[in-house]
Amino acid sequence: MSVGDSAEAWDGREGLHPTQSLDDTVHQRVRLGILTIAREADRVEFGFLKKQLAVTDGNLSRHLKVLEESDLITVDKGYVGRRPRTWIALTREGAQALDAELRALRALVLRLESPRPAPGTSEA
Repeated sequence: MSVGDSAEAWDGREGLHPTQSLDDTVHQRVRLGILTIAREADRVEFGFLKKQLAVTDGNLSRHLKVLEESDLITVDKGYVGRRPRTWIALTREGAQALDAELRALRALVLRLESPRPAPGTSEA
């Protein structure tokens, strides 16, 4: 298999590198973290995300807004006793976007782990 063939094998789109399928909205480190943590539960609390991702309130809020505006998550506000809480849940579109991102990442890893000739050379 040549370098060009491995790009074709990953998704059938001739000539495109697997990174072309990475979604900038999903791929950003904090947003990818939000989506993957939300995938692990029905819903996740803001404070838990903040702690797990080691971000500030403002930083997390901004990333949540981007994901919510892209319809990848829902944000619900409520109370536990008298304390306000914010819960985040993955939407169907969010799950699909995360799946597509993971496929692209797998294709990239596969491409790098597959034996191939050095760039600029051809197989004999």
